[in-house]
Amino acid sequence: MGGADTIRERCSRTSPRLFTAGRASLLATLASLTVACGGAEGEDLASSPAAVEPQLATQGEALSVGDLLGVGNREAPVGLALEVDNGEGVPLKVKAGQTFWVNQIDLRASINATKDEGVDGLRQNSDFLAIGWNGVRLADQEFVGLSNPDGTFTRRRFYRDAAWMKAPSLFTVEPVDSRGLLTGAPVLLNIGTDDTRRTERDDFFIRRMRAIQWTRDCRSLTDCTGAKAYEEEALVELRNAYDHAKKQTLTFTSRTVGLRLRWSLRPFAPYYIPVTQVSQPAYSYGFGIDIKPLTAPRKDGTYAPGSDVTFQMTLKDGKGKALHKPGSLPTYNEVAPPGAPGNPAGIQYYQAFFNPTTTYYRRKHQERMMMTQLIGPAQDIQPIRTIVDLEAFLDDSQDVQTIATPARDGVYAQFMTFPPSNKLFGGAFFPNDGRWDAPVSDTWTYHLPADAKPGTYLVTAKARRVFMGEDRPASRTIEIQVGTKTHTEAVLTTGPCNTCHSKGGELSEVLHANDNRAACASCHAPLGFELEGPIFVRTHFLHSRSNRFDAPLEKCTSCHLKQETTQRTSKAACLSCHKSYPDSHVEKFGPIESMYVGGGRESFQQCTGSCHKTHPGSGF
Repeated sequence: MGGADTIRERCSRTSPRLFTAGRASLLATLASLTVACGGAEGEDLASSPAAVEPQLATQGEALSVGDLLGVGNREAPVGLALEVDNGEGVPLKVKAGQTFWVNQIDLRASINATKDEGVDGLRQNSDFLAIGWNGVRLADQEFVGLSNPDGTFTRRRFYRDAAWMKAPSLFTVEPVDSRGLLTGAPVLLNIGTDDTRRTERDDFFIRRMRAIQWTRDCRSLTDCTGAKAYEEEALVELRNAYDHAKKQTLTFTSRTVGLRLRWSLRPFAPYYIPVTQVSQPAYSYGFGIDIKPLTAPRKDGTYAPGSDVTFQMTLKDGKGKALHKPGSLPTYNEVAPPGAPGNPAGIQYYQAFFNPTTTYYRRKHQERMMMTQLIGPAQDIQPIRTIVDLEAFLDDSQDVQTIATPARDGVYAQFMTFPPSNKLFGGAFFPNDGRWDAPVSDTWTYHLPADAKPGTYLVTAKARRVFMGEDRPASRTIEIQVGTKTHTEAVLTTGPCNTCHSKGGELSEVLHANDNRAACASCHAPLGFELEGPIFVRTHFLHSRSNRFDAPLEKCTSCHLKQETTQRTSKAACLSCHKSYPDSHVEKFGPIESMYVGGGRESFQQCTGSCHKTHPGSGF
């Protein structure tokens, strides 16, 4: 990383005198941490703080009190999303003079390889090479369900427990001018440790650090013999600032042209994120969704079973301005593919064709799917276990997919993606058909079956907006009455989630910004190419893998309200949490094939009604 003189040169542009004493102490702490994590420059770092302190102080002369305190800005602070890819900061455009808190940080380092070396290449030749890789281990693996265009398959291996993943660390975010001098007070963010969640000290609700090996030319879903196309990735994902962290704000002055992002595990090799300020953007920050039925109900306010009901969605900024013209949305090619111009209002579409996502392990917040669902009646809402195959997504005869029927699933559900899946996924499978250039409407039609059970039906839309540095989800649910004026309620079998999801981690903030858990099941059906869709699978998987879950994993009463809700035994229910089962089970049900659901399509079938009536340590 260079000699001591180079390190001191880099460090001369940090904090003003106002912060010198605290910063010097911090640098001393960071130096010892770097040594502990295996950094190559430990000896130089240990002596750096005292040597650079006079240089730190000189920068204070460039700052006014107004710069430090953000005086003069009257706009409400906005959550800022920062991203660095292979050492290069992803440029930001922001509203001039805006004040932000840091709500999201994504770091990624990657290399390509021609041999199977796990993720060892990252410790030898990557942006993360000297941050401490001791202890790294293979934790999980999963194949991608769909084949590649050439008929090969992709395997993903997930690595954890490297020293840098487990160590406590901090980020410093510094607004700077063209000379690298501070234009405002920096923000110091504590991202905590991997083994526990401290809501009073951690600054982010979500903290995920891992490495992934991708093998992209496997012969089959079980065999990667002879593979030569490997990619190794290291990822840092921080999301959803706690309420106390939102009070630490950055103000962009007229002199701010960039952000210096300093990580305590590599404190003297900061990242730089270019910033362009726009004085009068066409839209405001914030994001909301409106849904309205265009089909009028009957005189009594209800819809008849057998009816077709058309809805319209409007995406809005935080001040209520529509982000699109009534009747239409941008085409997929205008928004999503690499090199696309992007939507000036920040509208987003599904990105996983180009930026693959993996439940828990990789970038689910960047998937950006826009979709809508109908489910009901509310009193019958439950998990959907019927698998939706790819053929349904590619069916040109229908834009809306029927996900569940009362006779088969005990509830009725439909969903639709934007663009419709026959254009969205069809464009990926048939790239020469022009499907990604097809017009996209903001209206759609759901069909109520002739035998629809009376009650309240939920209609939900969810989307994500990325605009001027803000990366924000939104959801909206409305209700319609079918066959009766009597309002019915969903009976949830788990909760309350706010025991943990609080202080900035509420369900209204994380994931899809949807705090109505009754409105999850329809979108989260198992897909033939992504079996881990159901909420119970994802909840088990995420909380069992996260070392920051607050309760013993075996204590079912932490989430489940009634014992009988834990007694529907299936591979998906059990092996989304457990990573092994007895040899007798292997003999009867086969080996574990999926880290998410245990096996294949059979994983959602109830395998027994007589065993596993209790769970050790369940709390029931």
